[in-house]
Amino acid sequence: MKNILILADGSIAKHFVEWVGRKRVADNRYYVTCFNEGAVPEKMAKNITLIKADPTSYARIRHIMDEVKFSHVFIVMQNKEDALYTLKNVRLVEDKIRVIFVNQWDDPEAGRNEENVTVIDTDELIAAHLYDQLPNVPVIAQNVGLGKGEIMEIHVPFGSTYAFRHVGSILQRKWKIAAIYRKEKQILPTNATTILPNDTLLVMGKPLVLEGVYRTINKRIGLFPEPFGKNLYLLLDFRYDKAQALFYLKESLYMLQRLEEKQLYVRILHPNDFALIDTLKSFESENVTVSVCYDENDLEHLVEYDIQEHDIGLVLSSIEAFKEENVMQTLYALRKVVYLFGDEVLESIDKAVILMEDDDRKMESISATAFDVTESLGYEMCLCDFDPEGEFENKHIIIEHYETLSHIFNMEIEISQKISNPLRELSGMENTIQIAPFEKKLHGNSIWRFISTKISDFLLTTRKHPKLLVPYAIGDE
Repeated sequence: MKNILILADGSIAKHFVEWVGRKRVADNRYYVTCFNEGAVPEKMAKNITLIKADPTSYARIRHIMDEVKFSHVFIVMQNKEDALYTLKNVRLVEDKIRVIFVNQWDDPEAGRNEENVTVIDTDELIAAHLYDQLPNVPVIAQNVGLGKGEIMEIHVPFGSTYAFRHVGSILQRKWKIAAIYRKEKQILPTNATTILPNDTLLVMGKPLVLEGVYRTINKRIGLFPEPFGKNLYLLLDFRYDKAQALFYLKESLYMLQRLEEKQLYVRILHPNDFALIDTLKSFESENVTVSVCYDENDLEHLVEYDIQEHDIGLVLSSIEAFKEENVMQTLYALRKVVYLFGDEVLESIDKAVILMEDDDRKMESISATAFDVTESLGYEMCLCDFDPEGEFENKHIIIEHYETLSHIFNMEIEISQKISNPLRELSGMENTIQIAPFEKKLHGNSIWRFISTKISDFLLTTRKHPKLLVPYAIGDE
C-alpha cells in the first residue's frame, strides 16, 4: 500500500481528485489537504482521506508528514506564491521524497531547481493536445516510455497504401505494429491480420522511423511501389543478362518514367564486358545511378545493403538472375516487389492479369498492391478464374473482395470465369503483365510442370509475359 499526499487548491486539483476517485488503484491510499472551498469534489472515494489544513503552514505540513509515510507528494495549487511556499515546506520536512509540481503560470523556472521534483506545465500540455487535433499530425505517447515519439498512434485513411494489406506483408525494421484499434476494440495482430481503412495502428520504434511510417500510411494509393519502398533497383547479372542488358535498362527507364519522383539504381554483378558497362553508364543522370560490383564474394549481402541504403521498393530482374545467388530468398525476406522481365515490352502492356488460386488469404494479400499497380501504370485489371474442373463456387469470397475494393478505389475490374487450363489461357493473351503472390518457394525447374498443378510452380518457367511478384504475408504459408 502506497500513501500519496495531494496538496490541493483550485479547479485542476478538484478534477484531479475526481479522477483519483473514479480510477481506483487498490494499492494506493490518498490524503488530500485543502483550505479553500470548492477545491475538492462533494463525494469522496473510500480510499481518499480529506485533511482540512493550510499546506503553506510548515507546522501543519510537518505534522501530516510525520504521522504518515508518503511515497509521493502532489502539489496542485492555483496560486503561484502558495504553491512555491508549499514546495519549500515539503522540502524542509523531507528532501528525498518525490514531488510532482503543477506549473500553471507559464513560468519556466517554477520548481525547476529542486531535486526529485517532476514539473508538469499545464500550458504545454494543453498546447500539445491542441496540436494533436490538427490534421496530418501523428499522435505520440507523451507519458509512456521515453515520451519522445517512440510510441505513436496512426489512423489509416481510405486510399492509404496500407489499407487492405496483411500485417505480415509489411517489412517492419526498427518499428513494429503492436496493436490495431477497430470499432472501439483492440486487436493484437498476427501476420495474417488485415489492416482496414479507419483502423488506428499503435506502432513502436525509433521516432525518426515512425515519422516516415506515418507519412507513408497517410499517402494515397497510386504511389507504387510504396509502401514497400520508394525507388527502383535493376539487378543485372552478366552471366545471364549480358545479351539483354541494354534492353533491360531501357525497360527499367520506361518504368521509371511511368512512376512519380523515383530513382533508379542499377547494380551490375559478375562484370565481364567493359564496353557494355561504359554503354550502360552513359545512361546515368540525376535520377539514374549505375554501380558495378567486382567482388564476387557475399553478393547476397551486397544486394541487401543496396536495397536498404536506397529505399528500394521495386526490384527489376531477369528470371535467371532472380533464381541465383540466393537473390530470391533475400528479396522475399526483405518484402520487396519483384518485376521479372518477359518477352513483351513494357510499352505494349495495357492489362494486368491475376490468376485466381484457392487460397483466399493469399489472393487478398496481393489485392491492394494489384489495384495500386494498375492505377499507377494505367493498366486495366482482370481477375481470372480459369478452372479445368469448373469449380467456381469456392472462389466467390475472393471475387467479392476484389469487387469491394474496386468500388472503394473507384476502379474498374474485369472478372473472367472459364472452364479451361489457366496456363493455356494466359499464353494466348497479348500485351499482358501477370501479378502473382511472391511466395517463399518458387520452383524454376521445369520438372515441376509434370508433378504440380499450382500456378506458382509455373511462374519461373514461362517467359512470354512480364511478371510482378507481390510479397505474401510471412506466417501465412
